[in-house]
Amino acid sequence: MLRYLRRLSGRDYALDRGMIPLGSCTMKLNATAEMEPISLPGFADMHPFTPAADSEGYRRLVADIEGWLAEITGYDRVSIQPNAGSQGELAGLLAIRGYHHSRGETGREICLIPASAHGTNAASAVMAGMRVVVVRSREDGTIDVDDVRAKCEQHSDEIAAIMVTYPSTHGAYEDTITEVCELVHGVGGQVYIDGANLNALVGHARPGEFGGDVSHLNLHKTFCIPHGGGGPGVGPVAVREHLVPFLPSHPDHPEVDKQRGVGPISAAPYGSAGILPISWAYVRLMGAEGLKRATSVAVLAANYVAVRLGEHYPVLYRGQNDLVAHECILDLRQLSKESGVTVDDVAKRLVDYGFHAPTMSFPVAGTLMVEPTESEDLAELDRFCDAMIAIRAEISRVAAGEWSADESPLRGAPHTARALVGEWERAYSRELAVFPAGIDPDKYWPAVARIDQAYGDRNLVCACPPPEAFA
Repeated sequence: MLRYLRRLSGRDYALDRGMIPLGSCTMKLNATAEMEPISLPGFADMHPFTPAADSEGYRRLVADIEGWLAEITGYDRVSIQPNAGSQGELAGLLAIRGYHHSRGETGREICLIPASAHGTNAASAVMAGMRVVVVRSREDGTIDVDDVRAKCEQHSDEIAAIMVTYPSTHGAYEDTITEVCELVHGVGGQVYIDGANLNALVGHARPGEFGGDVSHLNLHKTFCIPHGGGGPGVGPVAVREHLVPFLPSHPDHPEVDKQRGVGPISAAPYGSAGILPISWAYVRLMGAEGLKRATSVAVLAANYVAVRLGEHYPVLYRGQNDLVAHECILDLRQLSKESGVTVDDVAKRLVDYGFHAPTMSFPVAGTLMVEPTESEDLAELDRFCDAMIAIRAEISRVAAGEWSADESPLRGAPHTARALVGEWERAYSRELAVFPAGIDPDKYWPAVARIDQAYGDRNLVCACPPPEAFA
């Protein structure tokens, strides 16, 4: 079993190997000291419905986290019951819906959602029984305040909420966020601030103070719980005082005062409680100054990448003083037109350079969104920038006609160890294919070569043994 797990680990590209610069995902390096406690029996073996008298330590841990998160975000109360960011969104919107209904305003069913918002926002709004009305973005990627004003005037008696991602998914701080909040509050609506990008705010700004009524947070992003591959997450929902009665409850909650209310948003009273020690340890170890510095370094790292790569790839959106927030969008659309090289090609080629790809074609098709986080030191940032600059040079060779796009190392990437043996009929050398940045004794070798992932997503293939094999 150990050897099997080690073999799988060797095929994986994880944060213990190098940077995973997924934009809007905040994949930061999780300290082992934060991870170890979740395997302690007192945390790992606790049943979700253990009586309150027998789980005092766990309840203190929950209370600590909920209190710390309320202080960090500027809200009055937090529930850690949602066990995903999407569940946190739904819980927040249900709280807004419950608040309006309690006041007899059942006609408030419109949720304004900017065109730049996360895709889950619209889905959550529909699940909460709301109708989505899209707000336009301006050419610089920011929310069109005039369109917000027009929508508020048009639907003044029907607006339940607006969902705003701040900083925006375009990687910039919205200068008009306070004005947007005031416009929606002016017609009786509530403001939902998506906390997916909280890693650009902690210690510097509090959503609950600059206009938010409710936010969800991602402990599996900003607060160091590892995520990806379908692993557990925690998506707490934070609210202002007037929404507290509409936070998730549970009929079998160990705490009697939390048994009555709007009902559960997940099956267990405390959600994914088994992984809460990770975030507890992270916040406790960092302290207020450490959390603030982490945000500062994350934003600094993103701007460093934007400046270095801005000479080679257009950076799509910037804020004041040409600065970005915690992530930047590299625009490859014109390069793709000129050379035929796609964002998929660049993403696959990055594997040969020893990197996980950034987020592709979100929120804008034909772009790469890069979020380095505060985890990466200058050497790793430079290694990534050097790789992207080298790939840009390869694109130039395609555009110049030295290679066609189909015959280039970008289209052939990623290159496996198997490519080193046997016949070689490609238009570039094996050395360029597998060691584009020079010989590296610690090179990451991909387990498989290029696949058509879109085909795989649309066509189910089962590799399971037939039932007869178990007879």
